Amino acid sequence: MNKYLKRTKIIATLGPASSSKEMMTELIKSGVDIFRINFSHADYEIVHANVNMIRQLNQELGTSVAILGDLQGPKLRVGVVEEGSYLNPGDILTFTNEKIEGDSTKVYMTYTEFPRDVKAGERILIDDGKLVLQVTETNELDTVKAVTIQGGPLSSKKGVNLPNTNVSLPALTEKDIQDVQLMLDLEIDWIALSFVRHAQDIIDLKKLIEKHPNQQRTPIIAKIEKPEGVKNIDEILMECDGLMVARGDLGVEVPMEEVPAIQKILVEKARHHSKPVIIATQMMETMIKSLTPTRAEVNDVANSVLDGADAVMLSGETSVGRYPVEVVRNMAKIVKNIESTSFYVQKNAPIEKEFNCIDSRFITNRICLAAVRIAKTTDVEAIITLTHSGYTAFQIAAHRPNSHIIVFSSNKRVTTMLNLLWGVHAYYYDGTKSTDETIIQVNQMVRDLGFVEEGDFVINLNATPVEDSGKTNTLRLTTI
Repeated sequence: MNKYLKRTKIIATLGPASSSKEMMTELIKSGVDIFRINFSHADYEIVHANVNMIRQLNQELGTSVAILGDLQGPKLRVGVVEEGSYLNPGDILTFTNEKIEGDSTKVYMTYTEFPRDVKAGERILIDDGKLVLQVTETNELDTVKAVTIQGGPLSSKKGVNLPNTNVSLPALTEKDIQDVQLMLDLEIDWIALSFVRHAQDIIDLKKLIEKHPNQQRTPIIAKIEKPEGVKNIDEILMECDGLMVARGDLGVEVPMEEVPAIQKILVEKARHHSKPVIIATQMMETMIKSLTPTRAEVNDVANSVLDGADAVMLSGETSVGRYPVEVVRNMAKIVKNIESTSFYVQKNAPIEKEFNCIDSRFITNRICLAAVRIAKTTDVEAIITLTHSGYTAFQIAAHRPNSHIIVFSSNKRVTTMLNLLWGVHAYYYDGTKSTDETIIQVNQMVRDLGFVEEGDFVINLNATPVEDSGKTNTLRLTTI
């Protein structure tokens, strides 16, 4: 029976520890709903092999596991540094545009506009904030000098964050543009754009996608990891298709104590816009090397689920960790357990918001909200809908019904794309019969899949007449 499946989805990052067929199979069986391909470390040959493998496994296992391509974005780094380099408080470090091997006095900075962007007094954070420096002077051409505030080892190719600086780099780098072309060629389900600061960053990526010969609209996840992204979240949500709360860089770019509240605000806003939201970074970090997570990590995963996240994400834990399968099993157990509590039901009430009756989607939006309200008060086991674009699924999932959300689509790309959404189970269906016959067929399929039994209530959402697809306007409360 499929009656007690988790609703919050699990994303696992692929890497050397998880790229074999056997390992991917175990990860899917343990609870993975989406595989993330991190293009910061992507070899195109391996990407091709992984995408083909995931699709092959979906056919073999009857699953709809989605693929999320994650762009590197304008990640600033220092160059190669001499082994054993160390900064003490008060030491002066010179950043240069010259490609040299660095040491504890001088280091190469990959970002050429760095001397023009920074100003005296601004902070420079290296290696996720382990090293903190303050700019003392810049020649605005090719050299910046900074004094060390918090010292430590200085290592090669570590990331650099500039929390007080308006960086002039575009969100899409040359590498990203190449990577996007590959993602579109491979018809990857979701593209995550790093370091989103403005709605324009999303618009630029949309324009790039539109130029591709595939002509299919690939949905975009905006990764929020800079203070400008938090500040401009409302305009960003108007353009993107989902959010990722990327707590690693975000926790360095803004004061760390502000991140928990920012996480809650972003989840709430994303749900209000009926867009999925992913919580990422350091969720089960100790399980990279340990068989058991810390109790704080268990609480973190549970609280992210309680906040209302659509998905929780694993990075190094599954890409390079020793125990990728065990970490997914543990995460699935935490998710299932917290979802079964009264706290969770109370936290996930339908979103009460005004719908504009001029909006072309007004009828669909009202029907979806009505379905969830009925499901909450009538012990409905499943809300069953047919969709071509997936829009209905986004609306229903945002309201967090107690019942399963079962979606059928004739568009195979949509069935995998929807696997990121909270509580959604999507299946391929290519029927062209009348509404009555379609409802009988899909209800039987839902019963065969084990989501419902004889005598259960279900809600069917459809377009009537059948040809009027894209406009869900009919709600039926049915007994199996």
